[in-house]
Amino acid sequence: MPDLRPILLVEDNPRDLELTLAALAKCQLANEIVIARDGAEALDYLAARGSFEGRPPGDPAVVLLDLKLPKIDGLQVLEKVKNDRHQRQIPVVMLTSSREERDLVKSYELGVNAFVVKPVEFNAFFEAIQDLGMFWAVLNEPPPRPFTNEAQ
Repeated sequence: MPDLRPILLVEDNPRDLELTLAALAKCQLANEIVIARDGAEALDYLAARGSFEGRPPGDPAVVLLDLKLPKIDGLQVLEKVKNDRHQRQIPVVMLTSSREERDLVKSYELGVNAFVVKPVEFNAFFEAIQDLGMFWAVLNEPPPRPFTNEAQ
């Protein structure tokens, strides 16, 4: 049986959070969904500190990261993850309502794995989340553990 890593969902908007969780549930993924409501909480989860100290070891299968977040925004979270040699292999998908070209360009400059604009229409949003969940949690082949890229 494959290693079922959790999905880290970083979202502060209650409506988007509810829709994303419903879409992921419809996929019938066995992966646990861990929710962080701001960038600081996401970084705490990834570092297994604060309220996440003592969580099961291992990286999430994917981080679904909103761009506009309280405390620490999505671009700052992305930058910290991709600059950390122990976390940089974690797939990060920017899941945002921003259609700003500078957000797209900056995300890719920082090493995002995918940039998905949240569709405004309900069914399109639902389908996009299902596709993301299936790809990253089921189809994507993660690097073996432990994985560190010593080359800087």
